[in-house]
Amino acid sequence: MKDLTPRREDLDPIEIASRDEIAALQLDRMRWSLRHAHDNVPHYRAAFETAGVHPDDLRSLDDLAKFPFTTKQDLRANYPFGMFAVPREQVARIHASSGTTGQPTVVGYTRADLEMWDEVVARSLRASGLRAGDVLHNAYGYGLFTGGLGIHGGAERLGLTVVPVSGGMTERQVRLIEDFGAGGITVTPSYCLSILDEYRAQGRDPAKSPLKVGIFGAEPWTNAMRSEIEEAFDMHAVDIYGLSEVIGPGVSNECVETKDGLHIWEDHFYPEVIDPATGEVLPDGELGELVFTSLTKEAFPIVRYRTRDLTRLMPGTARSMRRMEKVTGRSDDMMILRGVNVFPTQIEEQILKLDALAAHFQIELRREGRMDEMVVHVETLEGVDATGAEAQLAGLIKEAVGLSVAVKAGAPGSVARSQGKAVRVVDRRGDG
Repeated sequence: MKDLTPRREDLDPIEIASRDEIAALQLDRMRWSLRHAHDNVPHYRAAFETAGVHPDDLRSLDDLAKFPFTTKQDLRANYPFGMFAVPREQVARIHASSGTTGQPTVVGYTRADLEMWDEVVARSLRASGLRAGDVLHNAYGYGLFTGGLGIHGGAERLGLTVVPVSGGMTERQVRLIEDFGAGGITVTPSYCLSILDEYRAQGRDPAKSPLKVGIFGAEPWTNAMRSEIEEAFDMHAVDIYGLSEVIGPGVSNECVETKDGLHIWEDHFYPEVIDPATGEVLPDGELGELVFTSLTKEAFPIVRYRTRDLTRLMPGTARSMRRMEKVTGRSDDMMILRGVNVFPTQIEEQILKLDALAAHFQIELRREGRMDEMVVHVETLEGVDATGAEAQLAGLIKEAVGLSVAVKAGAPGSVARSQGKAVRVVDRRGDG
């Protein structure tokens, strides 16, 4: 793989500033953001009063712990525009969640917010190894989902040639990557696997593709999957993180030269990690739930938003800003089976240890009598002897997780594919 390390002189000065400089900027911006939220969003004014705090109580960054959390339920309760801190007429763009599990969450952006978003996405793409003039194949979905348009604006800001292909039509995805000479691809990791399958179905060698870096987000993925993708395409694979409630993609990103966690762009987003059960702020290095406070957002300031993503904070390496460990799961994605906590990424790690199995999988939870059961649906690879693979995988999962599970290995293509976020868990325990 080609060395894509960016030149130090190309970085934004804040990326390599001292920690004291970063903290001073954060405190100044946090004071503004808390006051902006308090003065212009009735929800925050009421929540602060209930908690007995006022923006003037913030004298140090540690004082943020006195302020109340914001949850997705708060956003839904204020649907559609109740969380906006500017008049609706000043909102330049609106994004929203699908609302498949409840009332959609709606977020808004002023023109200044969109410019800031472009800035952090451009910074993320540069950290990934892309440079002005490179072709970016953007296979994130466009529309109300923040992925497609969020990446698009930052890519243009960096000077990339953007191919806004969105998701779907996998055969065409491969053709355009090849015909347009894409140096980078932005896509969910699960859909990248579908593109990889299509390369092989067309008789193409993915290692000879023009791709030099893949930037993957929107769902948890493991370092084992990183290795598989990097080896297959002979390209770098890095992680990008974001969520619409905080801004969208571009909250943090791995640096291609280290790939040791995602540097958080702390000049715009202040991170905390808390104990998901007690809400206590945990010291850097301890695993817990990620919480964000926006420092510069105008239309939709967010205060101590509980992301439900599980990670830990670590010191900076390639940049001065702190890193977050690769998200391995969400507190609300955790499965509890016979008293054991299980995350889909734990299952994925075991699947990728077996050469006879593809990386596509889906977990089915069902109830037989009074007992909960897990069935892991996987696929064998074309032309590979998969004898014993089911028993091998069941044994690996038993050893790693401590659960006895059923494994069903089907033919290539038997596991449902997704063009966006993969559906890893199907819970049928309440069926009939």
